[in-house]
Amino acid sequence: MKAGGMTLRQWVGWTGLAVVLVLATAVAVWRGDILRAGLDPQVPFQTYQPPPAPDYGDPAAWALRDVRTADSGPAAVFFVHSTTYNGGREWNGPIGDAEADAWLKRVVLPNYAGPFARAGAISAPRYRQGSLYTRLTLREDAREARAFAWRDVAAAFDAWIARHPAGPIVLAGVEQGGELTGRLVRERIAGDEALRRRLVAVYLADVVVPANGLPAGVPPCARRDQVGCVVAWSPVSEGNDGAGRRRLRRALVWDDRGRLVDLGDRAALCVNPVTGSTDTAPVEARLHQGATNATGLEWGARPALMAREIATQCRGGLLRHTEPKTESFRETGSWADRRKSRPYNLFYGDIEADVQARLAVWAARRST
Repeated sequence: MKAGGMTLRQWVGWTGLAVVLVLATAVAVWRGDILRAGLDPQVPFQTYQPPPAPDYGDPAAWALRDVRTADSGPAAVFFVHSTTYNGGREWNGPIGDAEADAWLKRVVLPNYAGPFARAGAISAPRYRQGSLYTRLTLREDAREARAFAWRDVAAAFDAWIARHPAGPIVLAGVEQGGELTGRLVRERIAGDEALRRRLVAVYLADVVVPANGLPAGVPPCARRDQVGCVVAWSPVSEGNDGAGRRRLRRALVWDDRGRLVDLGDRAALCVNPVTGSTDTAPVEARLHQGATNATGLEWGARPALMAREIATQCRGGLLRHTEPKTESFRETGSWADRRKSRPYNLFYGDIEADVQARLAVWAARRST
């Protein structure tokens, strides 16, 4: 049988091919939306039953607990990790999820906690983190899930500070962990004069912070010989202006009532980790102290650093930077993995040098 000069079999074949092509195009165009929808818990946060709370008296509630290396300094370091739980069933990741823990151990700790290993004993709590999905949408449910994680981080900090009643302290966090560490500054450090005197610095990596949003007594770090201050930056590669605009447009920050609200038209803070200052002048690559890909590295092993690789500048509230050309600094993995913290640290050596410099200043001032 023919249909308009074409056999029925040919007609069906071409029609089927057209349908396949349309579907393939649709998947390519809307792939991100499809995958994002698959991470949606599909339940309002108000009726959601979160996983059981961790017990911070139990060592299992800590990914690292007062861990030292051979050359650790005198500080106690409290590190809050970034998003490692994808979502799909839960708004907030359960403690001990195998896949989330594997990403934490293999990627986040060696790349982002590693720069603080020489400063002192590092502790990193597991917590009921907001899922990756909560960072891909501005829905109120997602904001509430991210704010819910605060109660675990606050409880972990209280348990940690009870174990470290004296001596210098360093706080650090990356991405969601930096967001929560910023709230610790507001609600645990700023109003406690004794803790402020012990504070070497706070490091908020890959976090948008309002330039005038830090509490009195814990200012931005304007220079590297300053202590008791905050080093915060949100990195965007040079030339990627669209990503920079989206970053600021979608940024959420804490308000005085403990809610995550839009940054709006407020200026964002940028402290350049290469110089340890708020200076907005361009910084040449020759001053860069070292990027590394430490993914998979055993804890305590210091990675090889690639220095003089990256030029930087604080501009428009963001840390603009050039990208290294080496294959080690390419994002790999699944769609979800590529939306988490990078599996390498462009400023590992700079952060390491910064905390060492501030710790030396802190110690010198206490000895006079």
